[in-house]
Amino acid sequence: MKRTVVFLLSLVFIVVIVGASCVMYVSSQVTAPIKLKDDTLFTIENGSNAYRTVKQLRNAGMVDVSPFIAKVWLKFFAGSTSVKSGSYMLRPGQSLVDAFTLFTQGDEHLFAVSLVEGLTLAQWLEALRANQDLVFDVNEQTLSNLTQGNGVDWCCENAQHTEGVFLADTYFFTKGTKASDVLKRAHRALITFVSQEWEKRAEDLPLSSPYDALILASIIEKETAVPKERDMIAGVFINRLNKNMRLQTDPTVIYGIGSEFDGNITRKHLRTATPYNTYVIKGLPPTPIAMAGKAAIHAALHPLATDALYFVAKGDGSHQFSNTLKAHNAAVRKYQLKR
Repeated sequence: MKRTVVFLLSLVFIVVIVGASCVMYVSSQVTAPIKLKDDTLFTIENGSNAYRTVKQLRNAGMVDVSPFIAKVWLKFFAGSTSVKSGSYMLRPGQSLVDAFTLFTQGDEHLFAVSLVEGLTLAQWLEALRANQDLVFDVNEQTLSNLTQGNGVDWCCENAQHTEGVFLADTYFFTKGTKASDVLKRAHRALITFVSQEWEKRAEDLPLSSPYDALILASIIEKETAVPKERDMIAGVFINRLNKNMRLQTDPTVIYGIGSEFDGNITRKHLRTATPYNTYVIKGLPPTPIAMAGKAAIHAALHPLATDALYFVAKGDGSHQFSNTLKAHNAAVRKYQLKR
């Protein structure tokens, strides 16, 4: 009897030792760093399961866990094994366990696209089309649908005028996102931001609606790339609107010329009547002429108090501001005619 007890205890001991050794071996395999020298994008296709994912990693040379060890780990030790399809960024030093934490939580890698202020919708669409991580699905119909039913009565009643109704910013997305979804987010962001800024706007602005502010912001974007000048340029335009002076801003003329503009603005261009030529029309053009960012929108609604009515480019990206036409003409001779 005593021998039997000793034998059984010995057997149990051996089983425990072997079991512990197996657990330690499995653990060492799945916690070892994956074989990567650089960050690597790994995509799990729709319908894949956990074992197929380990096999995909093994075939890619990222792990060398045997099929048997993989099955044991997934069945007894891995916890959640419900992997989610998507694209994940794997980094040197991570283990199979770390990777599966990403896969089962659906913590996909986020890509970024910068939709730059001062560019037109056509230029934005080129950038979206060139982004290989997006699915480009934008056409006239999708653009029209994007701006309808936005809950406000001041924007986008005419579905044909989608210039400037998206907020310039950097947007993050997962691989395979539709470009139209990015634009939808940009449109909603614009509606939210402009509506908030409109409620906090300066008093007695000659702007009848948030859409007018958006138009003015688009002109500000085109007139300067110097952040500190935005408020001042807004102040000049507000002064001119208050005095019923024409804005006389070249970017509106260029936008009105459209694709025929060759890069050289002429006196004929300045005299040619278009709905956007602010040398001919009074007030604001009918729509924005570019995409605006938060800073320009804020400037349009919070202009700097100034007596300036004119400005001219110095040639270094900044401007000379003047209160009188005489001073402005002198600045033009100094910075433009001599050059």
